[in-house]
Amino acid sequence: MTENHTSQTQENETLERSVFFISDGTAITAEVLGHAVLSQFPITVTSYTLPFVNSKMRAEEIKTQINAIYLETQLKPLVFYSIISDEVKSIITSSDGFCQDIVQTLVAPLQQEIGLEPKPELHRTHGLSKKNLGQYDARIAAIDYALAHDDGVSLRNLEQAQVIILGVSRCGKTPTSLYLAMQFGIQAANYPFTADDMDNLQLPAALKPFQHKLFGLTISPERLAAIREERRENSRYASLRQCRLELAEVEALFRKNKINYLNTTNYSVEEISTKIIDSMGLKRRMF
Repeated sequence: MTENHTSQTQENETLERSVFFISDGTAITAEVLGHAVLSQFPITVTSYTLPFVNSKMRAEEIKTQINAIYLETQLKPLVFYSIISDEVKSIITSSDGFCQDIVQTLVAPLQQEIGLEPKPELHRTHGLSKKNLGQYDARIAAIDYALAHDDGVSLRNLEQAQVIILGVSRCGKTPTSLYLAMQFGIQAANYPFTADDMDNLQLPAALKPFQHKLFGLTISPERLAAIREERRENSRYASLRQCRLELAEVEALFRKNKINYLNTTNYSVEEISTKIIDSMGLKRRMF
């Protein structure tokens, strides 16, 4: 076998690894940072998310699990952890995993730069405290608002909306509204254009005073038809012709009213939400 062929074979092979996300809190930070790092490599993963690991007994159970996988596969499980207790941490790091402290990797150089000693606290990132209680309440209020103003159910209190998302059925309005609320505390309403609107499609009178808050979503007809087919198989609603008609009419409406819009075909809900925030100049509030 030639060197080039061997190299090509290795490139085409996808590695499989076991990955542990371990934390004495929710493990959300470990998951997010771990997945961000792993996305740089062409591997598939079997993941284990283990939150609230704050006892030696629980840590020993996880160590046993890690060691068993290593014994079976002869590949070290990748372990991303965020743990304050030195006792619990030492148990995890004594396992047969390849262990990475996701927070300390950044804390150590930051400590040197700013000249302050870190004071870690349990559940500081995602827990409730007097300091972040107001932010938490704002997020819950935003979620309530998104649910109350989903799919045009209510057109009241639109002056409270930070963004009003428009689009045809199944183009991503609801998940985007909820993600904006849950992740950033942004009050988002959404309004659907249905097949019945297409004969004389106009911007609803209730939305015109808030035109500066409007943002449109569109999608490729083929992708929309596939999504709708899962909901209503072999229906006119899911036909490619109907999808093309609705999208053409709605996009024309967006252009006529100078409403910014985004084709969501190749974007995740995270990317859609971020593009809306950037386009509308909304403030990101992290929790």
